[in-house]
Amino acid sequence: MASLPLALRLFLYPLIALLGLIAMGIALAAMVVALAYPNLPSLEVLTDYRPKVPLRIYTADGFLIGEFGEERRAVVSIHEVPEVMKQAILAAEDDRFYQHGGIDYLGILRAASSNLMSGGKRQGASTITQQVARNFFLTTEKTYTRKLYEALLSLKIEHNLSKDQIFELYMNQIFLGQRAYGFAAAAQIYFGKPLSQISVAEAAMLAGLPKAPSAYNPIANPKRARLRQQYVLRRMFELGHISEQQREAALKEPLIIKRELSEYAVHAEFAAEMARQIAAERFPEEIYSRGMKIYTTLIKSEQEAAYRSLRRGVMDYDRRHGYRGAESYIDMRTIQSEQDEAIDVALQEISDADDLIPAIVLEADSKRLVAYRKGGESVTLTGDALKFAARMLDDKAPPNKRLKRGAVIRLQKDDHNKWQISQLPEVESALVAVSPHDGSIRALVGGFDFNRNKFNHVTQAWRQPGSSFKPFVYSAALEKGYFPGSMVDDAPIVISAAETGSQAWEPKNYDGKYDGPMSLRTALAKSKNMVSIRLMQTIGPQYSQDYVTRFGFEADKHPPYLTMALGAGSATPWQMVTGYAVFANGGYRVNPHIVRDIRDERGQILAQADEPAAGDEASRIIDPRNAFMMDSMLRDVTLYGTAARATGQLKRRDLAGKTGTTNEYVDAWFCGYQMTTASCAWIGFDQPKNLGNKETGGAAALPIWIGYMKEALKDTPEQTPEPPEGLTQVTIRGQSQWVYAENVPQIMAQQPPEGPTEPAGVDLLNSAGY
Repeated sequence: MASLPLALRLFLYPLIALLGLIAMGIALAAMVVALAYPNLPSLEVLTDYRPKVPLRIYTADGFLIGEFGEERRAVVSIHEVPEVMKQAILAAEDDRFYQHGGIDYLGILRAASSNLMSGGKRQGASTITQQVARNFFLTTEKTYTRKLYEALLSLKIEHNLSKDQIFELYMNQIFLGQRAYGFAAAAQIYFGKPLSQISVAEAAMLAGLPKAPSAYNPIANPKRARLRQQYVLRRMFELGHISEQQREAALKEPLIIKRELSEYAVHAEFAAEMARQIAAERFPEEIYSRGMKIYTTLIKSEQEAAYRSLRRGVMDYDRRHGYRGAESYIDMRTIQSEQDEAIDVALQEISDADDLIPAIVLEADSKRLVAYRKGGESVTLTGDALKFAARMLDDKAPPNKRLKRGAVIRLQKDDHNKWQISQLPEVESALVAVSPHDGSIRALVGGFDFNRNKFNHVTQAWRQPGSSFKPFVYSAALEKGYFPGSMVDDAPIVISAAETGSQAWEPKNYDGKYDGPMSLRTALAKSKNMVSIRLMQTIGPQYSQDYVTRFGFEADKHPPYLTMALGAGSATPWQMVTGYAVFANGGYRVNPHIVRDIRDERGQILAQADEPAAGDEASRIIDPRNAFMMDSMLRDVTLYGTAARATGQLKRRDLAGKTGTTNEYVDAWFCGYQMTTASCAWIGFDQPKNLGNKETGGAAALPIWIGYMKEALKDTPEQTPEPPEGLTQVTIRGQSQWVYAENVPQIMAQQPPEGPTEPAGVDLLNSAGY
């Protein structure tokens, strides 16, 4: 070496030193690999892949109504993934996936060069295999140590799994924003459709998410998501996956992004939450990650009808009582126009309430209002569209409620698909429907909007049932020898403090009219309070209290005083519909239930409902003759009484039920049935207060019930029960009436030669055909 020229020595010495360092580095790396490789984690988590799949809840006819779990995931096999989705992912993430062995060395060199130039660890070249290794076993920190383990794991994965297996793991495990894990879940969450139905444009949008799922997703940042989509489409074109024509069409295609992540096939949030609680109590371990499925008893079409009818009933009530003004105000000083991003940011903070869309007023006077609504549209309202809110456009409107620039309002489409000013209602409501045959819940809406108020008014709201409770008192009277034609005086009465349990009481009929002696049939149809009170005086409050418990009412919620005759106790809509189902099915107590069955991830049934059905004599709680006569009287309520509107609108004569209005118009009810469906509607304020003059059960609650029953009975023929054995028809006061056979001698003996007659007017005694 000493004889070599100086120049050559100056070249060779550093080269030898460099080669030595490289050799040492290779040796060191080999030693690290030799030591690290055996300690790499087992791939069992990959070969026996068990992803966290959320609890899903369905209607009885298979429509998704709820999903509970940290990760929203829908697992698909690689063969179920459309080709365009595979191509988009490969173009965006790893176009050489099917060629390399798990590590893309060219990509590593490119990234290393970029990092050296930038002076930091900012760019990676992770393959799909490396991303699988990271997602299952490692963190996301950008360090050389993590990269080494990632590379080693990738080699191990490639050695043990096929390319399609790796790709399938990636597609199901990757986080894609908005709690979506996997591309199938992302397609449903962002576009509301299964992965098999996505377009080229949608596939490119989804494929752009893995790089930065929180920053690039189209809900959080539509502009950045669009830019990323354009990049993916360009790469797909460059790789020959799509033509120029397809690329141009995809760039022009408007993407319809689902903004509300709570949207399911039908609004059944209260029912889904009830089902979740039942399952969580029964199977507390891993319920939100095992992929369990709950099938409820709900019928999709009926649930939709119940939801729509309740919303319409509440909104109609709300409009009858006027506009209350601006919901709130935002500071508009920094907002120059509707193009300002700040206005969209402000609207994002305001939650939707289904079709009640939040908007911010840009300008307003008595004749014209311009508002920018959530979703990016400017709406101009004039004429009739302003009538509802006209009072709050006036200069004399309260300053904190007046509609002016910056006011937050609600917009809603009317029946003609035109925007109008609306508002979030303050009143609440509930509707529940049950099959009288087996107790399965067919529809349940626990309130106006689950996201605003999660209190389930069907099961949790203890309210006074008012006159809707009278049928149970009448049923008790039938067991004491009364019959529909029994005469009771409808005259004023004063009840002593001893009889009420508190203070002297002078009750009144709701209409202030007193008609003298009348039959029970007429009294129930007209909802006469005096008759109900006199009935209870005769049969006794204690007996009445004991009797109503057989329908499912709690004795301590109905103290044994005469006020119970007018429904002064407390009941939930769930209890009320349970009670009315007894009259509908001929006297059997069924147990309402909302879960049909619970299944594991393989579809095996873990638990299912096993409730006794009507017809099982062990479940009978009242005499079939009692149920028959109560049915005949309750049908007169819908034919000629306080709920005649039901027969008029539904055009059928086999409906039965009873309105309920409590003192001072605090609660309004209608509970009723047809032989195949019993349902109950309630409306009132959470903090009890007057609903308003004339807001009776027939005015406020009955329309909700009618709206639901119109759908529930649309294909059901009219039917009425046959008279059971043990009933006899007798002629009293010139009219034929059903009575218990064993009571005939006593009843006939008590009839005077010319007994009291009904008040003048419609003959209700035999109106139901009996």
